[in-house]
Parts: sequence; C-alpha cells; structure tokens
Amino acid sequence: MNEPRIAFLLAMAHRAMTDRLHQWLAEEGREALRPAHGYTFRFLAEGGVVTSVELGQRLGVSKQAATKIAAELEEWGYVVRRPHPTDGRARALGLTQRGLDYISHVDGLWDEAEAEWAALIGPERLEETREAIAAYVEHASAKGAPLLRPVW
Repeated sequence: MNEPRIAFLLAMAHRAMTDRLHQWLAEEGREALRPAHGYTFRFLAEGGVVTSVELGQRLGVSKQAATKIAAELEEWGYVVRRPHPTDGRARALGLTQRGLDYISHVDGLWDEAEAEWAALIGPERLEETREAIAAYVEHASAKGAPLLRPVW
C-alpha cells in the first residue's frame, strides 16, 4: 500500500483544523463565516487601500463575488467601505475594530487547535513540522506560488 501524499495529508489537516475552528465559533453563536471571509480578514489586515476588484483578484473570484463577501462582512460590522483616497469612483475596504478583534479572537482559537495537535504529537515535533512546511512554502513562493487564498 502506498503512503498518502503529503499534499493530501496537509489538505485534510487543514480541513480538520478549519472544521474545529468553525465548530468553536458556532458554539459561541458567531455568524456562519466561510473560509473566504477568513481570507478576506487576513488580506484586509495587511493594510493599504483595497478595492473589491483587488479583493476578488486576491481571492481568485469575480468582482461581484468579492463585493458580496465584503457586503456580508459589512452587514455584520466587520468591514467598512470608505471613499477611495485617489479614485472617486471606487470604494476602499477596511476592517472595523470589531473585525480586528475578531482576527485576534480567531488567532486564539487557532492556537487552541495547534495545542491539540501538539498534545497529540508533542510540541517539538509540531515545531519541526511547522519549520518544514514553512521552508517548503518559502521555496515555493520564490517560484511565484499563489498567495494564501481559498481553494474553490
């Protein structure tokens, strides 16, 4: 029998951790955020002026889909649309304080998910795993690998 491919194991581990995160958020009574929302939070947290067009390019979706994602997050109070500083026709997207607080909260939950993993394999092995994955990501990024975004 062949060993499972690392790519599939990484995808399954990501899915298991993401499902765990969403379970915790649901238990807290939070909105039903999807992975695209999380990637939007991360992109907007990088700062700078971001339009729906740029958000769509980053997420790999149409401008219309990006606009819908931003509208949902705006409705829930996580995102604000402001006048664009240089383009009077465009609107700039940004995180509200609630959005920034949400990122901080979710980062704490990700820490809990990693702690579960560390309890299973040991903190040293988890750190070795993190370093190995980070080395590969750095190598791939040098070759023009795509940025962090959802896989549809």
